Amino acid sequence: MSAKDTAQERATAATSDELRLTFPLTDLDALRALHVGQKVRLDGHIIGIRDATQIRIFDRGVQPPLDLTGAALIHTAPGVRKLADGSYEKVCIGTTTSTRMNRFTQGLLRDYGVRAIIGKAGLLPDSIPYLKEFGGCYFAITGGAAALETTQIEAIEEVYWEDLMPECLWKFRVRDFGPLTVAMDSHGKSLYEDVQERAQARLRELTARL
Repeated sequence: MSAKDTAQERATAATSDELRLTFPLTDLDALRALHVGQKVRLDGHIIGIRDATQIRIFDRGVQPPLDLTGAALIHTAPGVRKLADGSYEKVCIGTTTSTRMNRFTQGLLRDYGVRAIIGKAGLLPDSIPYLKEFGGCYFAITGGAAALETTQIEAIEEVYWEDLMPECLWKFRVRDFGPLTVAMDSHGKSLYEDVQERAQARLRELTARL
């Protein structure tokens, strides 16, 4: 891999306050350069995944039908329309809450080389050590932004495990996808934990005044 390729994969400035990444990564340590609070936009491909897909992989022991090394996964069960040629047309592709899929994080990072997860509401604190160990990040997307997300997905290129519809594995080609917020990074930091700590501190202050 050339120095130029590495530089392009690492977070390069998209604007004065946003970073741009292309997925899948070939440098699996590229996301270690990111820190919570940064804004990112994604190009390339992201993989749609949901509860049923991960249950098949981890609880049923079925190998995923595509390589997830360096991938960014998005928690979604998209609304689509199947066309006469068997391909799928996007209708509305939103993002679901990630917390209930937290238990799959370690396996995705360790066994399959996933490096980014996109969703709402964050992962649980016990996923933080895995992000730190494997150089992963959690990217938070704004709730209710499905219409915008859909326009930033250029095409549905592949669909695997259609029997799980709509909780299949989806390969989306994206351009300028975001902005997303680095909400959990590989340095042990989490915006969700920070908010909880500030809320608890504020609660203690209010209680002390009573």
